[in-house]
Formats: sequence, C-alpha cells, structure tokens
Amino acid sequence: MKKFAGTWHIQEMETWDEDYFNMEVQAYIKINSQGSGEFQFGLVSGQIDVESEDGDGQRIDFTWAGSAEMDEASGSGWIKWVDKDQIKGKIKIHHGDSSKFLATRAKQQSKGRKR
Repeated sequence: MKKFAGTWHIQEMETWDEDYFNMEVQAYIKINSQGSGEFQFGLVSGQIDVESEDGDGQRIDFTWAGSAEMDEASGSGWIKWVDKDQIKGKIKIHHGDSSKFLATRAKQQSKGRKR
C-alpha cells in the first residue's frame, strides 16, 4: 500500500477529455498509507476506501462515495502500479460511466526557507 501513497495527477482519461477532467482543479487521486484517500476530476469527487491489495502489491481495488455533478454518487475502481512515477487504473460510477486513466506522481513542493 505504501508505494501507492501520495498525490497523483490524472493525465489522461479514456471517457473524458482534458477540458472536462481538469475543469475545476488539476484532476487527482490522493491515497494515504492507511488505505483511504480522495479524488476529483471534472464535476466528480469522492472519498476512497481501499478494499484490497493483490498479493504482489502491484494493484489495489477500491470503493468510493461522493458526488457527480452535485448528485450523490458512489462507485468502485482499481489502480495498478506502473512505476514509481506512474499509475494506471479505472474508475466506475455506480449505474453510470466508467473510464480508464493514467496518472503521474505529483511533484513535491519544496518548502520555503524560514527566516
């Protein structure tokens, strides 16, 4: 689980174009080492609950709850490890659309020097 921890910027989505998925914020998925997190793309956002990790630590499955275009929504998905800077996966809206995605690890912001 630890290697998936961090913030990942969504770069590509199969179903939606960049104008949609980045319309409010840079589309992202954030996962912590305890197996929870959050995401937002376009007008869809939610809280992630990681359900399982495969035996070799290369894939996690999750459920989520949140909203889609201001309506309550939920769904599921999976994320597969590509390398230390890239993941791919799929997110599904229950009784709605689904999309595969590609995401890259967000660059760490360096902290300013204290004076």
